[in-house]
Amino acid sequence: MKRHVVFYDAQCPFCFYVKKVFRKFDWFDQIKWVSVQEVERSGKYPYLEGRETLDEIHMLTKQGEIKHGFYTIRTLLISLPVFAAFGILLYLPGVEKLGSPLYRWFSSHRHQWFGRYDLPRYA
Repeated sequence: MKRHVVFYDAQCPFCFYVKKVFRKFDWFDQIKWVSVQEVERSGKYPYLEGRETLDEIHMLTKQGEIKHGFYTIRTLLISLPVFAAFGILLYLPGVEKLGSPLYRWFSSHRHQWFGRYDLPRYA
């Protein structure tokens, strides 16, 4: 079964918590989570080279598209039945004009608000 591959910052407490919540609701095992720290060590994902993977969440969709930031969150939400209705709302016309800058603003402040783990957390 083909799955979305989501690249998250394993040293970010907020990102780690979001991953844990999404995993609980991934009833159909649609998402594989890979830490950015693993990507940097392994070299397995050359299509991420030059991308700001520590600044914004990234994903490789089942269809082979690379998404980042707001677009990753929107795709994740629509992929999980519990959150699908909210995900659909993020596809309404004009929502991305607000959602994308809001995501970038939040992401740029997350370490200030939630701190940073000294070592990556993978569980």
